[in-house]
Amino acid sequence: MNHRLRTSAAAAALALAGTLATTGLASADQAETQTQTRVKADAGARPAGCPTLKNSAGWYGDNKARIDALIADHCVGRGTGKGAGKGVSKKKPVAVFDWDNTVIKNDVGDATFYWLLRNDRIRAPRAGDWSTTSRYLTPEAATALADACPTGVRTLPTSTDTRCADELLSVYGSGATRGGKTAFAGHDHRRMEPQYAWLAQLLRGWTTRQVESFAAAARTENLTAPQGATQQVGTARVTGWVRYYEQQRDLIGTLRRAGFDVWIVSASPEPVVDVWAKGVGVDPSHTLGIRNTTEHGRLTAHLKGCGTVRDGEDEMITYIDGKRCWINQEILGVRGPAAERVQPASRRQVFAAGDSDTDISFLRDATGLRLVLNRNKNELMCRAYENGDGRWLVNPMFIDPKGQKATPYPCATTGYTAGDGTAEPVRRPDGTVIPDQRDTVF
Repeated sequence: MNHRLRTSAAAAALALAGTLATTGLASADQAETQTQTRVKADAGARPAGCPTLKNSAGWYGDNKARIDALIADHCVGRGTGKGAGKGVSKKKPVAVFDWDNTVIKNDVGDATFYWLLRNDRIRAPRAGDWSTTSRYLTPEAATALADACPTGVRTLPTSTDTRCADELLSVYGSGATRGGKTAFAGHDHRRMEPQYAWLAQLLRGWTTRQVESFAAAARTENLTAPQGATQQVGTARVTGWVRYYEQQRDLIGTLRRAGFDVWIVSASPEPVVDVWAKGVGVDPSHTLGIRNTTEHGRLTAHLKGCGTVRDGEDEMITYIDGKRCWINQEILGVRGPAAERVQPASRRQVFAAGDSDTDISFLRDATGLRLVLNRNKNELMCRAYENGDGRWLVNPMFIDPKGQKATPYPCATTGYTAGDGTAEPVRRPDGTVIPDQRDTVF
């Protein structure tokens, strides 16, 4: 994949990013509201020749009809859709999907990590120093890993050394050591999730092609395992299966046939997502994930940057506001500090789909519809259920949907996580607080 060079910028822009993002979203959405009417669910208004979703199962309420109407409204080169012109669109409408638990059930990053542990594919850190694997790893976690895992080996024998495997699994899975000590600290909670980044960083020393082969092996195992299967990793039983959502495969294919430019943006390592995305017809040139820097053709423990973050600073991944930055930079062509800010409505994605608070920024940026699979994530569900501009669609998960959340989402008190990790109220673009929301789509 052609990875474009990132532009460095003054560190002072970081302090302005949050404020500009909020005000930019408010003003851009206000302008969009003045020029774009709410998408219609009337199938009779659909231009001739525009494709529609084939799979009707699992869609809640009028969600399918509204998506079909959006597709008709933006169908490229057909009928009277906005992109039609005289048969050739100058600019394709953009659709962006999160991957894990949005396009598939379960998590391909987890599936790959478990495969690495069961097959002795994690390299020992240089000189046995675990702090070299993440700048956010706490001294307590580095010590716990050093105590649990052997030194003087090229790859860790985690298929048989359960003590080492269990410590790695605990730090990655729960963000804490087996002794209960915090494993990561010092990061911006709106731009970085060190546990997710750590998986990419633990791929140090392998080539991209080798990582793709690991992901392909894990993919085969998880797709062939029975639904609900578990697997043994260290002394733990963990999830052992993954399934594509056929509804999302249908949606992605329909959008592509309608002329949309469809992208996957995930907080899993990019080579892993590349392998899985082919299963829904999305080429690696249209996937964004956590990107490692390389040295002599091999991945390093450092990460590519975006916006004001330079390569190797490891401060931003495809996570919450980081997803916005990477979409702006790699899909919309915005460079430098501006990539961290909300773009004018005419330059943003038309459609977005996600399932978690990690997706909230790029979902809010979508100007047409925002599809949310309900996994009971506080900030996301607060915004989706309030549905202030009428563009949010809430749908139960297509496989094993969650039951109704017994208590309201704590929107007015602790639903939002600030950059420093503080829990705060969820606020609208104008600063007012969203009231608590009941769970109604499950």
